[in-house]
Amino acid sequence: MSYWRTSNRELNLDRALVMGILNATPDSFSDGGWAFTLDDALRRAEEIVSEGADIIDIGGESTRPESERVSVDEEIRRVVPVIEGITRRFDTPVSVDTTKSEVASAAVEAGAEIINDISGLRFDAAVADIAAHRGTGLVLMHSRGTFETMHKQEPVADILADVSADFHRSISLAKSRGVPPENIALDIGVGFGKTLEQNLELIVKLDRLIQEFPEYPMLVGTSRKSFIGKILGDVPADERLAGSLVTAAIAVQNGAKIVRVHDVKETVEAVKVMNAMAATC
Repeated sequence: MSYWRTSNRELNLDRALVMGILNATPDSFSDGGWAFTLDDALRRAEEIVSEGADIIDIGGESTRPESERVSVDEEIRRVVPVIEGITRRFDTPVSVDTTKSEVASAAVEAGAEIINDISGLRFDAAVADIAAHRGTGLVLMHSRGTFETMHKQEPVADILADVSADFHRSISLAKSRGVPPENIALDIGVGFGKTLEQNLELIVKLDRLIQEFPEYPMLVGTSRKSFIGKILGDVPADERLAGSLVTAAIAVQNGAKIVRVHDVKETVEAVKVMNAMAATC
């Protein structure tokens, strides 16, 4: 059995896991404001659990293009009550989506058992210290540029090589800070500083990165992203379900162990079919 270790458990990776997104923000690109109050967030969390999510990923700072950074105190104010409420009610593991060590520390204290860092420790290396000290799972995502410029980067010539190099950097840094390898997962960072074609290339050639980093579960998040909207004729985020499901299914087929999604019920059903098909091979 393969697994991904968090501070509270070992998550079985013999099948692909579904990470449900819960944005405690007023300005997320897809569902900003929907779960911005505590009561709304807890109701959505209950839905995510009932729809079969294996992990709930809570974010208090939008990373959409043109979004602005929020203060540490504001981000903590947004996420900590939600994490406390969820962990009191449910046994589903909670992940906090943050790049700030202070927020990570407060979130873990509130009950989060995974830290999901879109900067791969580039913005605040002390995030790894929190993960190491508390034994949490740690997602290291590939991205380029600063918070303000990550969606404005000129494309690199070889996206697979760039992702690979950054994974080596972030893994080395995490390990040097004391994070055990079995607690680390990797995220290719679909949509962050990449062209439409590069996003597709990363999904289609995901197996190459998995072969290079076989000991780390690969997370893929394509849900409702703009490259899907462009392929479908510039449709809005809430009309990208079919494309989101297709890309999640192909990612799982190519070896992804975790998919991060907005549409939990539909993705859980799609992944169940993919897992069943994989079991016959």
